[in-house]
Amino acid sequence: MTKPALSPKRDLITLADLSKEEFEFLLGLAGRLKADLQAGRAHPWLPGTTLAMIFEKPSLRTRVTFEAGMNQLGGVAIYLAPGDIQLGSRESVPDIATNLSCWVDAIMARTFSHSTVVELGEHASVPVINGLSDLDHPCQVLADCFTLAETPRDLSSLSVTFVGDGNNVVHSWLLAAATMGFDFTLVCPPGYEPDETILARAREHASGKITVTGDMVTGTTGADVLYTDVWTSMGQEDETGQRRRDFNGYQLDAAAVERAAKDVMVMHCLPAHRGEEISAEVLDGPHSIVLRQAENRLHAQKALLAWLLGAEGARP
Repeated sequence: MTKPALSPKRDLITLADLSKEEFEFLLGLAGRLKADLQAGRAHPWLPGTTLAMIFEKPSLRTRVTFEAGMNQLGGVAIYLAPGDIQLGSRESVPDIATNLSCWVDAIMARTFSHSTVVELGEHASVPVINGLSDLDHPCQVLADCFTLAETPRDLSSLSVTFVGDGNNVVHSWLLAAATMGFDFTLVCPPGYEPDETILARAREHASGKITVTGDMVTGTTGADVLYTDVWTSMGQEDETGQRRRDFNGYQLDAAAVERAAKDVMVMHCLPAHRGEEISAEVLDGPHSIVLRQAENRLHAQKALLAWLLGAEGARP
């Protein structure tokens, strides 16, 4: 096992765990790692390092990008499927955290309950990364911000509009906006607003505007970024019919793109349901940067791993 250079050890449970300087450093580091990979320059910064990946929910992007990322950094990743450890039932979360800390250098967890990943962080002696919980999705939005930082526009000057449920991705966007200073608008039907505590925190710390509205027209007009997510997340399948009715009229379609800025960028964290939260012509159209967004999960998470584990090349 390697010894993390960050002492005391650091976790990424939400994006509120990062200062603005740390956030900016990670975006820059992701850019360096991406450029190295594209130029064929290896960066085995974490030899002999092991990441445990705990999955309560299935995933394509989270698993592949963390596993490939550790491989590219010279380490290895161990996939722990839902039936392997049965968090909190077969064995308590504190016992799992302390045992894994004896064997691996970091833990990534993709869980249903946010309290599970919080508890892992409290009891593990190695860094814990929230790969997704019901409250937050910090790795997704870190990668999304890196995707926007690659454009000629300054991140803090952008206006980001999210159309859909005030879910875990929205919570991470709110925290990112508060830290990085860009304007953020959520357009959602009544009853789907974000967590009040997270919204209040974002508004307290934000230098840009934080808006929640039910008006699709005003919320999307002039936006630099249009973002959406599925209407029904994993674990909410019983609500599918009701959600389709409630979100009728809240689709990212050609009309929304037309109202937005001329050079608007369309984003989606995937998987997508064409014809529901986003039209096929928009998802696959010229304004879409969705595939680049997905690619950048790899580079942003490699930067995060290298930083948390104290790689020589990842020090400010």
